[in-house]
Amino acid sequence: MHKTKLLIAALGAMFALPALAEDGAVTQHKEDIHVIPASAHTVTSNVSLVTDYLYRGISQTNARPAIQGGFDYAHSSGFYAGVWGSSISWLTDVPLAPMATSAPLELDTYFGFKSSFATDFSYDVGFLRYNYPAKYPTPMTTVVGTTAWAKADTNEIYGQIGYKFVSLKYSYSLGDTFALPNARGTSYIDLSANYPIADTGITLGVHYGHQAFKGTTADAEKAVLPVSQDPTYSDYKLSVTKDFSGYVLGLAYSSTNAKDNGYYSNPTNKNLGKGTAVLSLSRSF
Repeated sequence: MHKTKLLIAALGAMFALPALAEDGAVTQHKEDIHVIPASAHTVTSNVSLVTDYLYRGISQTNARPAIQGGFDYAHSSGFYAGVWGSSISWLTDVPLAPMATSAPLELDTYFGFKSSFATDFSYDVGFLRYNYPAKYPTPMTTVVGTTAWAKADTNEIYGQIGYKFVSLKYSYSLGDTFALPNARGTSYIDLSANYPIADTGITLGVHYGHQAFKGTTADAEKAVLPVSQDPTYSDYKLSVTKDFSGYVLGLAYSSTNAKDNGYYSNPTNKNLGKGTAVLSLSRSF
């Protein structure tokens, strides 16, 4: 009987400790049990392999694979910041761009604030800088025919509103935009839905986006160039992902109506915005 009571007491302690640990770590010193509050700070990292790096529907790697990864910091208040990078080749793939640089890397930095309200609604506002570190020719802004080019570094602010698994995001450029100078006001609208199927680890996604170039340079070019040279376009995507114990395998099909011109063509005039399927494998830590 005495052994039975000891066994019951031991089992009770085993099931009691996890309950204490839900809101923080548990430490025990002699007869005292102390609950350590969960930290307000969270740091995570991620890494991905993709068969093609598509950004807003346009290949950044000339339809070749890319390796990507980043680090994120989040505070319980809703503030976040991070850095993310990917291998690229588009700065030398565009035949009209007189850019004597390899620019093999895109390195993005960002910060913002996000939270939720009214149970199912969420919002996110922030700043994002796209960096393309490389040695550029001087002066960088040049003209080929009637087409002007600048350094690709781009600054955007953004705002997003979400309801359950649906979100609408608006991004606004503050100046030169992806090598097009004086493009303040260029914008991108992102309407997306990502629906997780309960107890399967599967998420289904659908996306529509619209990239609209504005600013003095873009307006001047639209006035003198044929319609086929307009860099404004829309993109569409269907996707499915499956979580395998932290490893996420994804398959997506993306397409755009981007014109087959110098903005979105590789050296052999292949349209980098044409319909394509992309496989991805990612892991967060």
